[in-house]
Amino acid sequence: MIGENTLKHLAPLILCTLWLQGCTYEIEDIDKVEERMELESNNKEITLRADQLTADILTFNWLAARTVEGENMVSYRTKLDVEGNNFGSATAIMSHEDEGVLTKSFTSEQLQNWANEKWGLPVNKPFNLQFRVIAQYEGSSAFHAPEVRTITVRVQPIRTVAFDADDVFISGSAIGNSLPHIAMSKTLENENQYALLLDLQAGDMQLPVSFKGETNYICPSNSDGTLQDGQAVSVNMREQPIAWKIPKAGQYRVVVNMQQATLAIYSPDQALTPKQVTWNGDAGASISTKVVDLWMHGAINGWGSPIKMECSVSLADPQVLLYTGGRTGKTKFIVYGENDNNKNLAYAFSCPLSSSGTKQELSLTLGKTADLSGDISSAQRDSYYTIPTGTNFLVLDLRNMTIRAEKK
Repeated sequence: MIGENTLKHLAPLILCTLWLQGCTYEIEDIDKVEERMELESNNKEITLRADQLTADILTFNWLAARTVEGENMVSYRTKLDVEGNNFGSATAIMSHEDEGVLTKSFTSEQLQNWANEKWGLPVNKPFNLQFRVIAQYEGSSAFHAPEVRTITVRVQPIRTVAFDADDVFISGSAIGNSLPHIAMSKTLENENQYALLLDLQAGDMQLPVSFKGETNYICPSNSDGTLQDGQAVSVNMREQPIAWKIPKAGQYRVVVNMQQATLAIYSPDQALTPKQVTWNGDAGASISTKVVDLWMHGAINGWGSPIKMECSVSLADPQVLLYTGGRTGKTKFIVYGENDNNKNLAYAFSCPLSSSGTKQELSLTLGKTADLSGDISSAQRDSYYTIPTGTNFLVLDLRNMTIRAEKK
């Protein structure tokens, strides 16, 4: 039997149960929101344009979101990001659009820069962009659900030569069968330039570029691999190679300028050679000199024994001489090194003559290219450049007649 105390404890529970059974619950549906915003892009796939960097390449348009009762205003917030980033605060390009604006455009320059610098995407690889519009309601205490639309666009970045190449190679049947490829070297005077002097056979020549574990190919921009002997031709980067045709065996010089996106190939018929100068010695005899090194002469050596510069010769051009000795001061650059009177008569390179054709003395500026002049006239031999303090690298381009002092 149930005791009196137990009944006292159960009585409230029994009454509550009977009351609940007498209640009827009615579940009401929340009114469905009829969203009106629609989002579209001018293209589902785009290719960024290097020749129209500042023109709009990608445009998004959307229809206005629904209107709601009360003193509510709708505002639009947009986000642009690479697919997979989930519109994170560190990666998304976000903006609040002005009232009444229902469109957003981007240029090739913007997208290319963000791909390289903000998103750190691989060079020359296509990627997916996502654009999102969020319509938000403000102005009353009532909650109104925002409308959100997202769209994806496939983007092909500008095909550029990879400035940050880890390695540039020469490959193909023209190098023979003993090696799969031959590495090119960066030139001392320009870290964006690669060059190599090598023996080639008749055949195909390709230029693979390795960067961060991926391989692309330097190719002729016009897709024509016919050798333009001794001429700098426009190139671009592609995933598949286009070979240059090497017509005959011999020694070839190959020069790739990554900054200017050009390639020059010099066959034996167009071989680059050192500069040749002629001057008159102390006895009046004509002397012909092949310029593969220079000597400093002037205040820098007290007009005593000329200082041999021990120049390196550029791989890209034997008429580009590179000095790393670190001497500074007032000097001219002569083609003779003995300590006799011929040092005062030798062909000399220095600053250009004055506008009236007389001798003058000028100073180089670190990092700035200056004109170089060379001759056997007394005015030229009595003209001098001052190499500024701190210079440890000097580039003398005897083909284009320029000089540049640098501190590396």
